[in-house]
Amino acid sequence: MSRRLISSGSPFESQIGYSRAVVSGDFIFVSGCTGYDYNTGIISPDVITQAEQCFVNISAALKEAGAELKDVVRVRYILPDRKDFESTWPVLQKYLGDVRPAATMIQAGLMEEVMKIEIEVTAKKST
Repeated sequence: MSRRLISSGSPFESQIGYSRAVVSGDFIFVSGCTGYDYNTGIISPDVITQAEQCFVNISAALKEAGAELKDVVRVRYILPDRKDFESTWPVLQKYLGDVRPAATMIQAGLMEEVMKIEIEVTAKKST
């Protein structure tokens, strides 16, 4: 089975030692994405804007792997403050509402205080 690594160019990848995504056969495992815009290095203080950017980052990784959001079979949402979760629901509905992957929400601290949401997905390429 082939294995291919995908990088977003984020400095965290080389500093920590991980890939934005790993393609293994028909599966794509996308690491937790935060709301950083990798082109500018900027992150919004707003959790809704961060959630939108997470999906921009996830979509880019999936595209490079030859997949799309419609191929997502599993999603994990990680938020430091569970009270922020409900405000992100319209964004989650926008990107995954028709896909309806298996989902989990976890409340946990993230790497930096400015990070208000992290989203991780697993996708399976359509054959």
